Amino acid sequence: MQYTHLGRTGLSVSRLCLGTMNFGPQTSEADSFRIMDQALEQGINFFDTANVYGGKTGEGITEQIIGRWFAQGGGRREKVVLATKVYGNMGTWPNQSKLSAVSIRRACEDSLRRLQTDHIDLYQMHHIDRETPWEEIWQAMEQLVREGKIVYVGSSNFAGWHIARANEIAKSRNFLGLVAEQSLYNLNARMIELEVLPACETYGLGVIPWSPLGGGLLGGVLKKVSEGRRAEERTQKNIEKNRAKLEAYESFCAELGEEPADIALAWLLANPVVTAPIIGPRSVEQLDGSLHTLDIKITEEISKKLDEIFPGPGGKAPEAYAW
Repeated sequence: MQYTHLGRTGLSVSRLCLGTMNFGPQTSEADSFRIMDQALEQGINFFDTANVYGGKTGEGITEQIIGRWFAQGGGRREKVVLATKVYGNMGTWPNQSKLSAVSIRRACEDSLRRLQTDHIDLYQMHHIDRETPWEEIWQAMEQLVREGKIVYVGSSNFAGWHIARANEIAKSRNFLGLVAEQSLYNLNARMIELEVLPACETYGLGVIPWSPLGGGLLGGVLKKVSEGRRAEERTQKNIEKNRAKLEAYESFCAELGEEPADIALAWLLANPVVTAPIIGPRSVEQLDGSLHTLDIKITEEISKKLDEIFPGPGGKAPEAYAW
């Protein structure tokens, strides 16, 4: 396994992050346990979850599964850099969502209880809360850091200016601020290259791409079109919308002698701002299959060809759209 620092911090994390969103709804608890054990065996120390994962509002089923896995002992919790999230709707009563100081405190306490741990290594805001001032958010996060309940704070699905605003206010409070941003980013979804990636680079945030395979589109979907969720109507529409690009992509991957999923992950890993793409295996076999991507080198020639197939927004703003 390869390791890198999480953004500008001294924290070492694996170059692949284990996503746990499937734990519960699609992956049984027993299989989830096997996947997490195998992840540690392979050197993956970075696990990502969220309080809303699990399919039942307010129950935090995925966090509960991880908590029961930690409870087995054997150094499991000590070996894991644990990331979870706050913001999502955890009930129908007021203050059971978003980022008020009350919501953050309660959500953190609930996540700690479900995860059966005394601290969260990376506490991520799952979305921007436009109704809560940053002074209130940072006061709540600072208190959790003082109490030892969280170590670092991250964001998810933020715009570039949100990152800048958040970290400038944190700086004025002598607080570390955001150290990571979790964004939708893959070959077929490159909008964050305009402003989010430059903001992360400037402020020292590690980027943690979610959906690195574009919901399966970049995983050799044309060969697997009749399998599982790839046969769903929405997936079929996405395939038809992107068929020309996907045909060119899968053909190019075949020329390289590599699986499309491995090339998609390797392309992300070649970006120095990216810390670790989130992989969401539903089986141990899928987890093991992802590890080969670490051995792939994306050359300038390969990168150029991928840019031709998936052009992206044209680079950073404003050069991407202005003279």
